[in-house]
Order: sequence, then structure tokens, then C-alpha cells
Amino acid sequence: MKKQYNILIAGAGGIAEAAGLILAEWSQVAPNIFIGNRTLEKAQRVAKWIETGTTKACSLTAFHLPEDGITPEMKELMRTADVLLDCLPGAMAPKMAQLAKDYQMHYANLTEYVAETNQIMALAKDAKTGFVLQTGLAPGYIDVLANMLFQQFCKDYSVEKVDTLEFKVGALTKHAVGPHYYGFTWSPVGVATEYLKEAEALRDYKKVKLPALSERATILIDGIAYEEDLTSGGAADLPNALAGKVASLDYKTLRHPGHYAWVQEQIRNLGNAANPVVKLQQKMIAKIPLIQDDQIILYAAVQGKDARGILRRREVAKRILPQKVGKHMLRAIQTTTAVPLLQAAQMLLERPQSGVILQSTINPEPFLNGDFIIPVYGKV
Repeated sequence: MKKQYNILIAGAGGIAEAAGLILAEWSQVAPNIFIGNRTLEKAQRVAKWIETGTTKACSLTAFHLPEDGITPEMKELMRTADVLLDCLPGAMAPKMAQLAKDYQMHYANLTEYVAETNQIMALAKDAKTGFVLQTGLAPGYIDVLANMLFQQFCKDYSVEKVDTLEFKVGALTKHAVGPHYYGFTWSPVGVATEYLKEAEALRDYKKVKLPALSERATILIDGIAYEEDLTSGGAADLPNALAGKVASLDYKTLRHPGHYAWVQEQIRNLGNAANPVVKLQQKMIAKIPLIQDDQIILYAAVQGKDARGILRRREVAKRILPQKVGKHMLRAIQTTTAVPLLQAAQMLLERPQSGVILQSTINPEPFLNGDFIIPVYGKV
């Protein structure tokens, strides 16, 4: 950030603490950071963690963020806040977005939840401030990268349509053991949700909804084999934006070989569970450990024929490891999710926009080469 802003972070989990620390450490001018959580003590712990972890002077304030209603303290904070960064579970996103609209704050969130995103789009369409939606890792960075590849391909090869646009992300452990071949590096409920909800894609240039985990395949990235399969939410709004321009478009989640077979066995055993997401989450938590030493693998590719009819393909692949920020080591999932959120905030604050801003409408090159993005993802 090139000026001092009042930045309100909703939530006190791993992404919220990473966002706060990176803001404090990497901003050119230290912002005033306010961290809210339903448990005030947790917000206070995160504020203290950031304060002891940054090498720069910064202003940090913890506040109580109740699940229902708002406090007098919140009202005062929101009247002066420039932007609200929503790091809460996706189910809370519409409430946070409504507060942003009511108090005329800019707003950015992370959730892959489709229904909640649609709800926010409806309420924010006439907002005076900007609402950047689904701006984490996936959805988020990977969608902007895929859209950039599509745009560059069409420009360089003088075409308007392509055959395929594929983009994939895996939040993975470095090692994996059977029978599940997985370790949790982020929210178990998020994993369960993306495995059970439908995925949006393009087939024959038309938007379709496909069952999650219905198109498993193997891909080699830097010579290492991964399994890929359809999961929900990661495609963001690209199926809508690129319908009629891309014959086949999809987002898939990467996993170590063997994991998806184990997951499908757990899903079959759910039967007619009243709340399958909760049941699958419980089954996975009982068997799969939480592992701190993580890595992010991402891949995006575009393929089609150029103006002379020659088949061409362009690919980008990255492997991102844990990174030290200030005095703390952040997991790869933390940095890769937090910095697109912060880049979106900087975009809103320094080049103000109003209404809903989706991944397909973000100008790719300046965003992907932004101040917060480059230290984690590198240049593109």
C-alpha cells in the first residue's frame, strides 16, 4: 500500500493472520489493521502474533465480531474503514458483503461457494464501492492466470476461439501415505464441499454443470504424476465469461495418486446422509492428519489452432513452498491465498471501482505482477 488505509479483516484463522502479517510487513506505508472474530480472545492472539512477527511498526486492533448483529464498536470501525477483507467461512460472506455495502467499504472475499457468490452479486450490483469476489488461490489467482493465457493466445495467434483452457491447483503435502494419500493443509469443510458440489465448466462452447469427481485423469507436472478431477467453485466466472469462445474449459483439483479412489469410497458409504458435507468432513478428519509442511502446485494451459491452422499450446506451472514473512514462517496455502486478496484490496484502494468485480474482469497482467503477488508467485 502506498498510502495509509484503514483495513478491516473479518476472521482470525490462518489466512487472516497471513493477510495481516503480509500487510504489516510488505506495505510501503503501514496500514491501520483491525482484526475481528466471534471470539475476541482469538482476534487478540492473532493481533499479538502479527505484532511480534513483523519487523515494522504497525497499528493493530482486535475487536469482537459477533455471528449475529453488530456492536457499537463495529459501527465506529466500519464508518472509518476503507476496505473489508472477508476471511470468514463462505456461509458468512453475504452478511459481510451487506455490511460493506451499508457502510460504503470496499470488499474482497475468498469463498468458492457459488450460491453465496450469486447472492453477493445481486446485493452489490448497485454499490458505490467495489466488491472483488472469489479472489484467493482457486478461485482467484488461477482464474486470472488462465484468462491471461487465453487473451495472450488469441492476440498472438490472431484467433477469437480456442479448443481448451484448463487450470488446476493442488494444496498438497510433500509426502503422502495410504490409504488416503493426503494431509489437510487447509479447511476440511472446504475440501468436503468442493468434492460434493457440482462443478461449472464449458463443453462444446456452452456452460454446463458436471458432477464433482467425475472426470479423473493423470497429469505430469515437472515430471511428477498427479491425479486431477473436477471440483466445485474453482472456475469462478470464467465459464460465463468465455462461453462461445472456448470449446472445453474446466477447473480441476490436483491430488497425489490414490486419493480420489479413497474419497469416492467414503462418499459411497455416506448413503442418504442428511448433511453429506458434514458427514464427509467427519470421515476425512477421522483418518487424515493436519500437516503444516505444505506445497502448492498449480498449472494452466491453453490449446488451439493459430490463424494458419497449426495446433499450438501454452502452459504455465508453478510449485510454491512455505515462505518466511517477517519473523514468521507461513505455509504455502497461507501466502498463495492471502496475497491475491491483498492485491485485490490494493487495486480497489488505489484505482477505485464500484459494483461487482469478477475474476474475468480483472486486468490480468498488472494484477499478476502486483506488489503483493510477485514475492509469492513470481512474475508471469
